[in-house]
Amino acid sequence: MADLNPAVSRETEADPPPWFDLHLFVCTNRRPDGHRRGSCAARGSEALRDYMKARAKEMGLGRVRVNSAGCLDRCEFGPVLVIYPEGVWYRAETREDIDEILAVHVRDKGRVRRLMLTEKDVPPGKG
Repeated sequence: MADLNPAVSRETEADPPPWFDLHLFVCTNRRPDGHRRGSCAARGSEALRDYMKARAKEMGLGRVRVNSAGCLDRCEFGPVLVIYPEGVWYRAETREDIDEILAVHVRDKGRVRRLMLTEKDVPPGKG
């Protein structure tokens, strides 16, 4: 059986084709108000996730799944999201940030460098 999308690799020929090409996991973890690390939900991630789902559909971005995630352990940089299979992390604070990520990364297969979190963005106490 041939891949539905040859750009997405599989481990073996026996693996079924992927259901989605990309998964966008948006942290929606909520900590108590005043927690030292903060939380993505307290910074508006739930509304941004809802907006991202609607915009992806409006833009016709098929084979893409926007999901909620529990804590992604980069709370200090939130709201955060990670896109797989690439494993690219972003900080997205506004609808405009979401629009740019969907257009540049998802649709055009580029990167939004100004919003990317890198290996240098390590939460305090983790480095």
